[in-house]
Amino acid sequence: MLRLQGPQAECLWDEVLPNEVRELPEDLAQIDELLSDSALLEPITELWRREDLEAGRDATATGRPTIPIATYIRLMVIKQRSGWGYETLVKEVSDSLHLRRFCLIAIDGRVPHESTIRKLTRRLGPETVAELSRLVIAKASRERRFTPRAARIDSTVIEADVRYPSDAMLALQGARRLAKEGGRLADRIGEAKTSVRDRSRAIGRRVRQISRTLGRRSGEAREAVIELNRQAGELLRRSARQARRLASLARSKAKGRGAQAKLRAATQIEELAERCERVATQTFKRAKGLKISDRIVSLADPDARPIRKGKAGKPTEFGYVAQICELTPSTKRGSRGLIVPAATAPGNPGENTLLPQTVAELERLGLSPREIALDGGFGHHRSDEQLASIKPQRVSVSGRREPARHGPNGACAATEPGSRGGSHTSSEATGSGDRG
Repeated sequence: MLRLQGPQAECLWDEVLPNEVRELPEDLAQIDELLSDSALLEPITELWRREDLEAGRDATATGRPTIPIATYIRLMVIKQRSGWGYETLVKEVSDSLHLRRFCLIAIDGRVPHESTIRKLTRRLGPETVAELSRLVIAKASRERRFTPRAARIDSTVIEADVRYPSDAMLALQGARRLAKEGGRLADRIGEAKTSVRDRSRAIGRRVRQISRTLGRRSGEAREAVIELNRQAGELLRRSARQARRLASLARSKAKGRGAQAKLRAATQIEELAERCERVATQTFKRAKGLKISDRIVSLADPDARPIRKGKAGKPTEFGYVAQICELTPSTKRGSRGLIVPAATAPGNPGENTLLPQTVAELERLGLSPREIALDGGFGHHRSDEQLASIKPQRVSVSGRREPARHGPNGACAATEPGSRGGSHTSSEATGSGDRG
């Protein structure tokens, strides 16, 4: 059951607290005023309506109640501002009177468990969060008269919530999940004998053999590990085949009452089988020394990818490349503003590959910043073409030295000192094509 607001956050214990504790700090007070608008909860209500329409139920009035959505949003704001993980977030909010008041949790109330917050985040999905961001930006522009004069655009890696992946461990996880989901589907259709065989013990033995073999640190050990990974992949592929046969049987029996539930379960196990087959294919390619493109690193998060950015501390990160666009009211050093929904894509796309998504988001919000600062990874010529629709007066690319020239609108772009020993230069001044 969807619950938008929780019980009253103030209680009798608040009367004995000093005013300094009862009043929020200035920054949290401003955010609290912004989030008090009930219209910000509409995207989540709309998501529940769509799910109810698809499932044929009314989750707004039946079922277990969710945590208050207003509390959840404020918890996620604290998480984003502080960079805490879910467990740390729950501990810090539990110990802080200010954070409790900001999150609308009474002194004697219990902070939601970290797994509850994590699961709700996964259920809402990125599109609902993006719609919330759009509403906040529209509210700031309408009520606070926020006028974005400048925009900073850069890309960063958003790490996925996954363990460090290995082929054998992915095979072990896949075999367990296929057996579990296969057993549920077999019980649903009344065909217990056709369930997916649990091969996790056989794969687990190979995982332990890999751990012992890696300790030898020799060329023979490497070949042995590759062979053990190949065997684990073969076992996983057998389970995936059984899962596909079970899904086909479930579709043929999806008649009458409960047909839709059987079809949904069959679709879910087919998607899981497809991911497991990709993992098995990766292990075979690795055994043959072939190049692996579009590597899957998590069965629960199939869009996450290994990304190398040349960092000494983290040569390989697992997640997504997101392009962040921050809108600021001025070009002063340290000026902060609002961040539009990030543009992202699987793999390791280039800066100019994601830039059209960022431009489309600015157009959707009706924003046209006069000055745009780009990272050195952007190309001058391509950036000019992709930013033409929002008509910026000046576009600066970090670390580029170009003579100032008159742009197509007659505006003169002067070079300014750059932050990387080079200069920020207007893209209207370039006439030598894309050098990025």
